[in-house]
Amino acid sequence: MIEIGLNLKKDTEKKLKKIIAQYSDNEVFANQIINYETSELKKAIINLQIDLKKFERKYDLSSKEFYQKFDSGELGDNEDFIIWAGLFEMLNQNLNRLAELE
Repeated sequence: MIEIGLNLKKDTEKKLKKIIAQYSDNEVFANQIINYETSELKKAIINLQIDLKKFERKYDLSSKEFYQKFDSGELGDNEDFIIWAGLFEMLNQNLNRLAELE
């Protein structure tokens, strides 16, 4: 068993206690939170992939290839490239977070 301490405002704590009280099993409650987070990450990943595809089509380059070139300084720093790199980094962060939860 794990004991988790949270520093919450009184109002937030009160609301959270009401939600937890609805579950007779804390395991079910914890799994609901994990499942919610996993679902949200999957949605975010899909949206990021859609956004990345737009850049890939526009520049006829995979995001992985682009990022390697961008990161090594082979490409300029125009606005599209900065946004593209940021989206690619966010995708990788979300994929890593999802892998940790699954």
